[in-house]
Amino acid sequence: MTASEPLALLDDLLAAWKPQIGSAFPGYRNHCQRMAAFTLALMPAATADDRRKIAIAACFHDLGIWSDGTIDYLPPSSRRARDYLKSQGLEAWTTEVELMIDEHHKLRAFKDATYPLVEAFRKADLVDVSLGLVKFGIPGDTVRTLKTAYPNEGFHKTLMGLAGGWFKQHPLSAPPFIKW
Repeated sequence: MTASEPLALLDDLLAAWKPQIGSAFPGYRNHCQRMAAFTLALMPAATADDRRKIAIAACFHDLGIWSDGTIDYLPPSSRRARDYLKSQGLEAWTTEVELMIDEHHKLRAFKDATYPLVEAFRKADLVDVSLGLVKFGIPGDTVRTLKTAYPNEGFHKTLMGLAGGWFKQHPLSAPPFIKW
């Protein structure tokens, strides 16, 4: 598998949410695919189960923005991932996948070595949100290849609109999805 090859499971999972995501779907889909690929670049020894966990977490990690219409999207995103895992008989993965979602905006490193995917996923999101300015050792060519394979499609503009709306109403408070 090449870095720019999409995770099929991720596309399958996202397809069910296309109506709720609406016009933001191409941007969110590409963000998820870039994030998954960055996670795999940080975890080159990922197992098949790891790849499935990454795809599931990537699909659901920001989904609450659209599924529940909220900027406080981590709780509904985790809940929807938990429901999916239960429906697939994958309850044993719930803690790890929920941590991947709940901690992906953590500003400091996630240090529980029991769940290495959590820190890789957190770093991968930062690589993408920073537009590749932060790389955590991922080669620049890999970042550029993924940005070309999965163009932004307005995703970062959508994020800035959401954050701007939050700061207009709460100028002295960090958005609820930011964790220290």
